[in-house]
Amino acid sequence: MNRDAPLLVIAAGGTGGHMFPAQSLAEVMLRRGWRVKLSTDARGARYTGGFPHAVEVEQIASATFARGGLPAKALVPFRVLGGILGAAWRMRGDRPAAVVGFGGYPAIPAMAAATLLGLPRMIHEQNGVLGRVNRLFAPRVHQVACGTWPTDLPAGVAGVDVGNPVRAAVLERAGAGYIAPGDYPMSLLVIGGSQGARILSDVVPAAVAALPDAVRRNLRVSHQARAEDVDRVEDAYAQAGISAEVKPFFQDVPRRISEAQLVISRAGASSVADLSVIGRPAILIPFAAATADHQTANARGLVDAGAAILIPESRLDAQVLADQMMLVLDNPQGAEDMARAALSCGRPDAAQTLADMVEALVQTHKTPKGAE
Repeated sequence: MNRDAPLLVIAAGGTGGHMFPAQSLAEVMLRRGWRVKLSTDARGARYTGGFPHAVEVEQIASATFARGGLPAKALVPFRVLGGILGAAWRMRGDRPAAVVGFGGYPAIPAMAAATLLGLPRMIHEQNGVLGRVNRLFAPRVHQVACGTWPTDLPAGVAGVDVGNPVRAAVLERAGAGYIAPGDYPMSLLVIGGSQGARILSDVVPAAVAALPDAVRRNLRVSHQARAEDVDRVEDAYAQAGISAEVKPFFQDVPRRISEAQLVISRAGASSVADLSVIGRPAILIPFAAATADHQTANARGLVDAGAAILIPESRLDAQVLADQMMLVLDNPQGAEDMARAALSCGRPDAAQTLADMVEALVQTHKTPKGAE
């Protein structure tokens, strides 16, 4: 790696919703000749398997008030302060040309250090409502890029609509041909985020079992479930005579989306972006406990375009879900229309647009020669 190349520090938290768009930007910036470092914590580091090997991963001290007992919460400010000082020390030794935050508590140290050092900095918010960390930094950065539009922003803060960057593995499947449902083997994909997927494990197997025999016998299910739920979900499908693969995490979600006739999913921003870039009909069930109901905001674009059916968690049961599934699986033309509508919402150029913003930001804040 050329040590003279400009350095981008990406700060992202410990969920796929933060890490996948961060990975997308890293892929583009590396191709443009930049060096890239990822600043995250141990939880975020678990999501770095798909990052290019050229990305240097720096694990920093971070913490959240949301987990742990009183002793752990009392130590949070000290852990965060230690993380900020460590990040600032590293940035003084290897000065970034820019720092981009994607949210999550592990993004705090790098974003705070960049603010203290006066570095060019920006944030990308994936959801239609700013997360706590991005809301904290939105007034303190030079640019706010928005993945879901419109985004609820603090007063006086302007956002730029760029869309949610998707990984290279998703772009490889962009606009993949869709095979409409019919009397032949069909694929159903069930995916939930790192939080709140249990209700899908409770309801989806029963809903699939309630489908008419003519549809059910053709279904092959891929179901992402929490590790503690895998055995019971496998048993539920087996008892209904349904072929199903159940795992806590699928490494090849883009392929499975592209092969699916229907996707049942939470409405996390990355999932919505993947569905729109690949172009697949979906039933979206927003996570009811999401901050400010941001998953419902995320789903709105696909729903309004006719690409997805939204079922609020409060209305979800096996029969309601089975009825909505039949609207897609028993209607080939309608399913094709949904797939095309999803594609119309796709932003496959989002990562390139975000990279352009980073480079423009650096040019705007470049120190004139002789002024250093």
